Amino acid sequence: MNNVKNVFSIKDFENLSGIKAHTIRIWEKRYNILEPMRTDTNIRCYDIKNLQKLLNIVLLHNYGYKISKIAQLKPEEIPLKVKEIISEKSANIHAIKSFKMAMMDFDHTLFFKTYNELLTHKSFREVFYEVFIPLMEEIGFLWQTETITPAHEHFISYLIKQKLLSETEKIQSKQPTKHDKVFILFLPLNEIHELGLMYVNYEILNKGYKTIFLGENLPIDNLVDIKKYFEKITFVSYLTVEPSANEIDEYIQKINTEVLTENEHNLVLLGRMIADIDEKKISEKIKTYKNISDFVLSL
Repeated sequence: MNNVKNVFSIKDFENLSGIKAHTIRIWEKRYNILEPMRTDTNIRCYDIKNLQKLLNIVLLHNYGYKISKIAQLKPEEIPLKVKEIISEKSANIHAIKSFKMAMMDFDHTLFFKTYNELLTHKSFREVFYEVFIPLMEEIGFLWQTETITPAHEHFISYLIKQKLLSETEKIQSKQPTKHDKVFILFLPLNEIHELGLMYVNYEILNKGYKTIFLGENLPIDNLVDIKKYFEKITFVSYLTVEPSANEIDEYIQKINTEVLTENEHNLVLLGRMIADIDEKKISEKIKTYKNISDFVLSL
């Protein structure tokens, strides 16, 4: 039995479901679709069962079911109706909903059940691009709006990393087929969000190249040290929160002057912080990519 207790405000429900709080109140008042609790000061709050029900209702509503019709369904009929309408297109939406529920309720079993169901009709790459990337983007929004705690984010990120490491290991057991260069992957100091970089590592390995994954929080001096071991290096980093917007150009310039001194070395940058890079200030040895798929196509 799961003993996790989660209590949500109506603003949390708005963030988690994408439905405005005003609309949720109308649905609740007019159709009695939710059963809110009340705080000591008479403010609405909701439990995990109400969240599960709301997410199912939203999915049905998005696929053409009127709220008045949904309200007539018995509580146990709603999830059954959701299963009936899940098609190839809506399966991704349903999976993201299930992963969010697993995160909010710290439910390992639901995570693995949802993941294994996806793998019955999708490749790992499709799961990552179509489900995990949109999920992590939603989680970023939920983090910014304080709808979820660091514990929620760490819980779901760790489970995704487990799956990614398992798939990566399968490729690493094989010898590289391309030997013209080696890829060294790292994150800057204070950058601890390594999931994006881990997936980039998986894709590079899948292309037959050798990779050296150095991980998070790496000083530039360490990059200088590793140059002595390889002749032609492509350094790769994924910038999610660091360096900050006002420090990123200086950081890249430092890598350029201290690390990319040999003609055979270059740098690839991905992640949302690259939007803050002044492209006029970077050298031809440095390339930026707006998304992982564009980078993979360049390999």
